[in-house]
Amino acid sequence: MTQRWSTAAAESFIRANTVLTSATHVPEIRLHLATELTPIWQATESWLQENGVDPPFWAFAWPGGQALARHVLDAPRTVAGRRVLDFAAGGGIAAIACAMAGAASVETAEIDRLAVAAVRLNAVANGVTIQASDDVVGDDCRWDLILCGDVCYEAPMTGHIMPWLRRMTRLAEVWIADPGRSYLPKTGLARFGSYRIDTTLELEDRTSRDVVLYRLSADGPP
Repeated sequence: MTQRWSTAAAESFIRANTVLTSATHVPEIRLHLATELTPIWQATESWLQENGVDPPFWAFAWPGGQALARHVLDAPRTVAGRRVLDFAAGGGIAAIACAMAGAASVETAEIDRLAVAAVRLNAVANGVTIQASDDVVGDDCRWDLILCGDVCYEAPMTGHIMPWLRRMTRLAEVWIADPGRSYLPKTGLARFGSYRIDTTLELEDRTSRDVVLYRLSADGPP
């Protein structure tokens, strides 16, 4: 379905249906987040019929993104001076953390144009500069570090992105923050950190998720 709305309309929708606040585990970063689930889902469903808007996954600070952002802010040397991509960025929490930690450049990749608008608004709210891009799967590597927060939740998604991400490991470091999703690859992953992130039963099947941070390698099947 074609998305027909303007950038101004997208930003107006985001401001009307979110509150500028902080995620529990990353109080340093302010984001346009949904604080009451049902209204924004209903609003988005209405927009979906008129404008082709995807579900508002960008309006929530998911466990994977929070874990990546927390790790970056606690260890800024891991991103300082590097060219970073926040892949499937949602509202951009990990990207903003990288910009705050001194990354040389930060780019987000999101195929949802409403999420792209949310990234721009969130970057402004935190006084950082982020380049917002759409689909980068298949592009040549132009980054030193690629962050992937919670990307293995569906088989088609994982099958589409994983061969490209494994190729990226030849030139860049690739991190995956996984909260226990079913389609995480079984091989080619090196664990380097973990965080317990509070969540809600309206989004998850439990009140917290143990998020593991992995470095991806080129070894193993897609």
